[in-house]
Amino acid sequence: MHSRALEILVGFFVCLGVAAVLVLTLRVASLKDVGGSGGTYTVTAKFENIGKLSPGNAVKIAGVTIGRVNKISIDPNSFEAIVSLDISKSYSNIPKDSGAKILTAGLLGEQYIGLEPGGDENSLKQGDDIQLTQSALVLENLIGQLVASMTEKKDDKLAEALGKLAEAVTPTTKKP
Repeated sequence: MHSRALEILVGFFVCLGVAAVLVLTLRVASLKDVGGSGGTYTVTAKFENIGKLSPGNAVKIAGVTIGRVNKISIDPNSFEAIVSLDISKSYSNIPKDSGAKILTAGLLGEQYIGLEPGGDENSLKQGDDIQLTQSALVLENLIGQLVASMTEKKDDKLAEALGKLAEAVTPTTKKP
């Protein structure tokens, strides 16, 4: 009788542990429905470089998640990335002249779209395009620009050290 009660207690704690892992997984993955009961509307933005942005990443204003990246495609004429954003209809008063930036949560965190509200009286509507955009900052490109500027200034030791750093950070491909 004592061992049966112990088995039930252990089973209860195992089920409780599995439920806790499931809740934590869903919170970390941010799989909650942003749209709520009101639904979403879709707007698009074009970027020269989206870095590691992917569908499902957050769309935020002032750190508050208001939507998700729905789809990413490429414009065949300009070769820019077209990013479709699903924004909750509860945020239907975002000014039409708002800007969009690709930002990173922390130094090496997940990328997201940060919206900066403008001052226009008209609001973004279904199918609108966000005109003011800022592409993702790519660390390798910044290091390359710094090395190039240091080389022009003839600062050989610093340029050499930064060049080695850039080589260490940039992945290399082996040729056959």
